[in-house]
Amino acid sequence: MQSGNQTPEESGSEQTSGSGSQEAVSGESIQTNGGEVISLSALEYQDAASATAVYYTSDISPEAMVAIYDALGVKLTGDSIAVKLSTGAPPASNYPDPALIADLVHQVNGAIVENNTAYGGQRSSTAMHYQVAEDRGFTDIADFVVLDEDGSVSLPVEGGARLTENLVGAHFPEYDGYLVLSHFKGHAMAGFGGAIKNISIGMASREGKCLIHTAGESRTSPWGGEQDPFLESMAEAGKSVVDALDGNILYVSVMNHLSIDCDCDGNPAQPDMHDMGILASADPVALDQACVDLVYASRDDTESLINRMESRNAIHVLEHGEEIGLGSRTYQLVSIDA
Repeated sequence: MQSGNQTPEESGSEQTSGSGSQEAVSGESIQTNGGEVISLSALEYQDAASATAVYYTSDISPEAMVAIYDALGVKLTGDSIAVKLSTGAPPASNYPDPALIADLVHQVNGAIVENNTAYGGQRSSTAMHYQVAEDRGFTDIADFVVLDEDGSVSLPVEGGARLTENLVGAHFPEYDGYLVLSHFKGHAMAGFGGAIKNISIGMASREGKCLIHTAGESRTSPWGGEQDPFLESMAEAGKSVVDALDGNILYVSVMNHLSIDCDCDGNPAQPDMHDMGILASADPVALDQACVDLVYASRDDTESLINRMESRNAIHVLEHGEEIGLGSRTYQLVSIDA
């Protein structure tokens, strides 16, 4: 699958301006949803010569969700499309707003899919998970399916250092293609959660989650695994999903409600930085790297999220993802804003 062929102008400015800056937005910079101007040169892995595109808009709206998907220049193929997202842990977690995503879900004629959690809570059993989806309005906009309600199916992991198989929900093979809608944020164990987490931990069945967390050691408990092997296992599990779909998978990530905690936390820390926008790519490594780069480039109270990522060596999932061929850390950021 090929991304669109737009290319941004080469960056030239060396400084990132804070919110309220008088610096003009140009082809060498973007403006975030919160009004901060960030020069492309401040994004560590952004390279105008890269063949891997990550598309960006500061707008966070239903129309922008559709526009960023259209900007990819490719479409998911097949009669049955799944939209993978997180339903979010009750009672007060952040999760994709059904009103924000509905138009895009309808455009791809997708069914919303999720998997049960490997820990306690209202999403650990299928019946309760369906109720959470209904309570939060997901069933009002599309069919909703818990992929592992009937158990697991094994996907081979090729070239992995930690995993030889990845266990995903038994209904996973019923869909021709996947649109991965992620809310970028921090995470207590992984450091951050984005596209890679959504196609690895998020796509795994309950026992598959245990395998990833323990780097292949346990199917019954997610606890006790070492950090770097866990991160490497996430990348490897994600690659098995992409391989199984033969690349028929696309990614959209929303950078809003930027808490240090994941949507799997029912009472996350309050966001302490402004919303950024929406990004999309055909490459999950590039997409996550662009989100990370934006956090580092911003001057708007990002210290807590950066500390969360660095304390968990979060960048290692991108290092290993690139090493095993899941994607490229280097990307060109293409703004679709006028």
